[in-house]
This record gives sequence, structure tokens and C-alpha cells, in this order.
Amino acid sequence: MLVQKGDAMIRVWGRTDSSNVQAVMWCLAELGLEVERIDAGHRFGVVDTAEYRAMNPNGTVPTLMDGDGPPLWESGAILRYLAGAYGPETFWPADPFARADVDRWAEWAKINVAMKFTAPVFWRVVRTAPSRQDPTAIAAALDALSVNLQIAESRLAEHPFLVGEALTLADIQFGHCLYRYFDMDIARPDLPHLNTYYARLADRPAYRAHVMVSYEALRVSD
Repeated sequence: MLVQKGDAMIRVWGRTDSSNVQAVMWCLAELGLEVERIDAGHRFGVVDTAEYRAMNPNGTVPTLMDGDGPPLWESGAILRYLAGAYGPETFWPADPFARADVDRWAEWAKINVAMKFTAPVFWRVVRTAPSRQDPTAIAAALDALSVNLQIAESRLAEHPFLVGEALTLADIQFGHCLYRYFDMDIARPDLPHLNTYYARLADRPAYRAHVMVSYEALRVSD
């Protein structure tokens, strides 16, 4: 599927079961943009080729190109670009203070939720062989994550989304890791407003298509 910006085309390099790629693909779908996605990373390779490193010297995914623009990497920067280039007022406000409100929750979600879930929890449970897992470290990571999820719980008691009545960029940064959080066999505190919020996201076709994706190819077994 290709999106036209004049004669331009959006391309994304990255695999469907990368959480950062999922955030970008979900955002693109919510904004009504079509994209050509090229498998890259993990079992697909590509990221260590000279051609790819010329676009993204880190060898990470995702990388996005919009027409003749420069290649963009780092998912947070890509999401802000998409929001600024294509997002409606409700998603990424023009008013600097309103935009900063969305941005602060997006940053909070990335640093205090996504980063504290992906490596400390997901990698230790899914991407570590069971015989090498550390239950004490996993429990401690879940406790630390729960402190921040309680902040979201309080916020979501007042609003259907992180920044009010409509989905914004903040929800992309926050919500993209919740499928794995709720799907994994881990201990979770009782957070009813977070549960309702996740169900609200799961009702969105773009979320189901791009975030509720199997991660079994990433699982490490003994």
C-alpha cells in the first residue's frame, strides 16, 4: 500500500513484531495514511547492510522515508514528524501549550512506561529462556512499572484518553505496549480504568491491525 504526498511515497523499514515499528504503523493508520512497509531487523536482516546503514547508522528499526525527504529514525522523532505533517488539531494541537501537554504525556509514557516495560519485563519474560529467567528481577521490574501505571490509572479516571476526550500522540506512545502487557503471563495490579482504556484501544481497527500482533517469533525457549 502506498501513500501519495504529491508524487511522494511513505516507506517504513521494520518488522511487524517490533514494538517501536508498531507505534509508527499504528500512528500512520490512525492518521489515515497508507505505507509501504519493508521487513527489516531481527530474523529479516537488512539492517546491517551498507544501504540501510547509509539511511540509519544505528542499524535499528524503524526507519521512515516520506518521498524525497531525509530518512528519519528514532520512533519518537518519527511520530512527531507524522503528527506535525499530517495530524489533525485533536491529535497534535497547533497551540504551543496544548501541544506541550500532549508532548509531556508522550515523553512520560515513553520513558516511564514503554522503557520500563520492554527491557525490564518483556525481554526478561519473552526474550529470555525460561531456565535463565530471574523471577525476583521480573517481580521488581513489575513493581516499578506499576508505580507509573498508577499515574495513568489516576489520569484515566478523569479522561477517556491520556490528554482528554480524543486520541493523541500521547496515546500512541503509551498504548502501543499495552497489548503485550495484558497478553503476557505476568502479575498485574487491579487497575480498572487502565483496563477500560486498553479495551477502548482494542476496539480501534488500527490498533488491532498493527499492535495486537503475535510476538511468538521473538520468544526464546530452552
